[in-house]
Amino acid sequence: MTSSVSQPVTYAAAGVDTEAGDRAVELMKDAVRATHGPEVLGGVGGFAGLFDASALTGYRRPLLASSTDGVGTKVAIAQAMDVHDTIGFDLVGMVVDDIVVVGARPLFMTDYIACGKVVPERIAAVVRGIAAACEVAGTALVGGETAEHPGLLAPDEYDVAGAATGVVEADDLLGPERVRTGDVLLALGSSGLHSNGYSLVRRVIDVAGWSLDREVPEFGRTLGAELLEPTRVYAADCLALAATGGVHAFSHVTGGGLAANVARVLPAGLVADIDRASWELPAVFQVAQHLGQVPWHDLERTLNLGVGMVAIVAADRAEALTREAGRLGLPAWTLGEVRALDGELDTPGPDLVAGTKGVQGGAVRLVNSYRVA
Repeated sequence: MTSSVSQPVTYAAAGVDTEAGDRAVELMKDAVRATHGPEVLGGVGGFAGLFDASALTGYRRPLLASSTDGVGTKVAIAQAMDVHDTIGFDLVGMVVDDIVVVGARPLFMTDYIACGKVVPERIAAVVRGIAAACEVAGTALVGGETAEHPGLLAPDEYDVAGAATGVVEADDLLGPERVRTGDVLLALGSSGLHSNGYSLVRRVIDVAGWSLDREVPEFGRTLGAELLEPTRVYAADCLALAATGGVHAFSHVTGGGLAANVARVLPAGLVADIDRASWELPAVFQVAQHLGQVPWHDLERTLNLGVGMVAIVAADRAEALTREAGRLGLPAWTLGEVRALDGELDTPGPDLVAGTKGVQGGAVRLVNSYRVA
């Protein structure tokens, strides 16, 4: 068989640089090791991450919790600004804070980065951010993978995903089964947009013709800096709150917005009344709404609007838990209360949310109007 190729075709010529991948590992490994406690066996670079699970023998009935997620189109902002060391907080927050919703402690996490071209410094910056967020969450980063996909992704493009595993004692499992009438909803403030709804926000700024380096007085910084504000990682603080007693459920406010996610952790027959007037919308949400004339119902089905996590707690513990959240550095306030449904589902409307993401549980009724500056 004859060949018309004048030069040998190598893996590097095809666009994959394995040596660059090795350099990236060297640049990130210290940050990854910093998340390792004595439970993590082996070092960085093994085929599999090893975690000593012998501590689970102390549980009466350990339940393993797992979650996987990505960052979404927020990575487009990071790439446009050439800032890559914060996106890891968005990834870790999206993953471990789903696990903590059931009261589980996230034990370990792995990450996956797909890119068009391995630039060692860029990949290492992403992983350093992931490792820093894992430290905040008290989670070991035990492994990961970087895949170079030339021809599928442009040289400056990448996407990130991750998965984590946690554990909770069966008797301590949080969720709808614990929620009762009279329970109070405590809002735990978000740090900004977190990592949901960026397709909407990016469309708004595109239509408005705003650049990422635009100084926005309402933000006190550039648009790009505001959009890259890292997701608040709640896991360790939520576990601390739960340990004080009185927490019945958590809801992580991600895709779908506040009402849709709270409805997922309510039992059938109950409704939570959420008062929109109980907090003032942070500037980033007000600017997005005004700039794009986004309908309010569309906005609240897409963005967290300033509430990143909700704790549903016993009424007699609400005040103490609010104080404890403040001690932990979490802005917290009373968002609403749980009561019995009274035929409301017979007259559904945009202010009444139920049956979200396949969960046929309780409902959320939104009342009053948002407070804006």
